[in-house]
Amino acid sequence: MPVEYLKSSKSQQDRAEEDAKVADIVKSALADIEARGDVAVREMSVGFDKYDRASYRLTQPEIDALMEQVSDRDMQDIKFAQEQVRNFAQAQRDSMRDIEVETLPGVILGHKNIPVQSVGCYVPGGKFPMVASAHMSVATAAVAGVPRIIACTPPFKGQPNPAVIAAMQLGGAHEIYVLGGIQAVGAMAIGTASIDPVHLLVGPGNAFVAEAKRQLFGRVGIDLFAGPTETMVIADDTVDAELCATDLLGQAEHGYNSPAVLLTNSRKLATETLAEIDRLLEILPTSETAGASWRDYGEVILCDTYEEMLTVADDIASEHVQVMTDRDDWFLENMTCYGALFLGARTNVANGDKVIGTNHTLPTKKAGRYTGGLWVGKYLKTHSYQKILTDEAAAMIGEYGSRLCMLEGFVGHAEQCNIRVRRYSGKNVPYGAAAE
Repeated sequence: MPVEYLKSSKSQQDRAEEDAKVADIVKSALADIEARGDVAVREMSVGFDKYDRASYRLTQPEIDALMEQVSDRDMQDIKFAQEQVRNFAQAQRDSMRDIEVETLPGVILGHKNIPVQSVGCYVPGGKFPMVASAHMSVATAAVAGVPRIIACTPPFKGQPNPAVIAAMQLGGAHEIYVLGGIQAVGAMAIGTASIDPVHLLVGPGNAFVAEAKRQLFGRVGIDLFAGPTETMVIADDTVDAELCATDLLGQAEHGYNSPAVLLTNSRKLATETLAEIDRLLEILPTSETAGASWRDYGEVILCDTYEEMLTVADDIASEHVQVMTDRDDWFLENMTCYGALFLGARTNVANGDKVIGTNHTLPTKKAGRYTGGLWVGKYLKTHSYQKILTDEAAAMIGEYGSRLCMLEGFVGHAEQCNIRVRRYSGKNVPYGAAAE
């Protein structure tokens, strides 16, 4: 029996048309920032966020004053969450070693893990103040040892959000700007008179932020394409509809275009979850947003077998995958395409988003097929080096190199090898010939 869609989302054609509109807007905005710098950034901030100030960079006294507005309990919670993120990032960093090996007598090869020298961290916050995103981007960059960390976040209800600013400061940001959207990402990557450009952009955002990062990739590095939140619940009859509906709507409230998918082999669970979602939308305070996402981007997919569920899940490659079945570890062992897995009914995506310690900046739009999420390694560049310590090794490698260069027709390359053969072995290799 083929996979059955009890509820479908917008078509791929409709989604592609929306993406094309976003791309045109972003392209024009980035060109404007390139041409007019701070003037364009200011116009966009006023136009999009209704926010202006003499300098978008916060001074230290302003940061201190904002942090004083955060309650003791909220500050303790922020510090606890940040400690979890730092601890896991440090464990990941400790797993990455510089290496140096002698592959042949006198031939030394190695690599070093070097931090990116500057990073721009985008922390969303226009609709919801994404305090946790500061931990994920800023604090992780600090663990990696990035020497210049700048952070941008939009105003929240017309002002810098104290909790977000506190998280940025505690995380280790060296510069904090109250800027959102395309103007923030463009200013950090392109640079203006008031903001020096960075080498790497990281952090989640809406469709416009994700598209801006895509268009700027190459000019700067990016962590990944992290657009609107996606969630998938893989469930069987070991769990109930309330749990499934809660986990689906909990992520759908991120925005009006956040895909949420239930993948199950239980028709009873599927139909009951559809009804439960309708019930919860009547009482959920964020139902306007979550309801729009569910209406346009929600899906319920019914499969016959666990193997079929696995195939569909890997094809969708969702950002967050909540697995609640009688074989959660089987999915862990066999799934290959996703952002992050949340295994078992005791686990949930919100914990991963806010506090448990793994990074919540994750691949969307099927990018999980070729990349994982943001982690400390994204801030590190692995650079190789080589050195030859003996005359014998220089001559031996040079002879191989000479012949292989000539095989490809690169005579100048061959001479780089030949001159070493002549000098370190005394062999008379004619100019422009392959070593014997």
